[in-house]
Amino acid sequence: MAPGSIKGIVRDVIIVAVAIAVIWIGLQVYFGASNPFYVVSSGSMYPELKMYDIIVITGNQPFEDVKVGDIIVHRVVAVVDDDPKTLRTKGDNNQSSIPGTDFPITEKEYTGTVIHILPQVGYITKILQPPINYIIIVVIVGIMVVKQILKNKNKKELAFSDSDELPPNEKIDDLSNDDEYVQSKDFVSGEKAHAEELDKENTKSEENIPEFFQDKEEESEKSKE
Repeated sequence: MAPGSIKGIVRDVIIVAVAIAVIWIGLQVYFGASNPFYVVSSGSMYPELKMYDIIVITGNQPFEDVKVGDIIVHRVVAVVDDDPKTLRTKGDNNQSSIPGTDFPITEKEYTGTVIHILPQVGYITKILQPPINYIIIVVIVGIMVVKQILKNKNKKELAFSDSDELPPNEKIDDLSNDDEYVQSKDFVSGEKAHAEELDKENTKSEENIPEFFQDKEEESEKSKE
């Protein structure tokens, strides 16, 4: 593979990686959470949350503002203590709260409040499990390689076609340097100069004719008429 193609592929990979990093950081700042997206992996919150739903959480809501009825992975069902604030949660589909998971929930365990639900979008993560994700990466890299090869090929073809079609000025310069053209040009110039010299000599010969002969010629022409 040509060095230019390798550089192009590396450049494209860097651009994609930087774009993904910028988007991810922007989402973290916007939602106020280190990871704003979670895939529901159990039926503990069914029917509110189904397996493979994606929940979007926000950390911009302070823990002090969390109230009964909010979903912080599981639903808040009680405020156990106010100082420090301690909550108890329970899955809508569970019969009771699970110790160590649903309580006690303090600000230390708080990651964010659910604000959006993307139904069944989490199936994408299931599909993208190995080896499918690796195959997709290989396909993407292959597309980049083919793209760079075609790009370099088009550049070479364009350069070749440009060399065949010289601009008019360059064609004239090349023609002026051609030996046959120079010789023909000199021959034409010589013939022209020779014709001019003959015209000058004829003019001189006419001027040098004596007036006596010129008068005789005029009289003979009149008698002919």
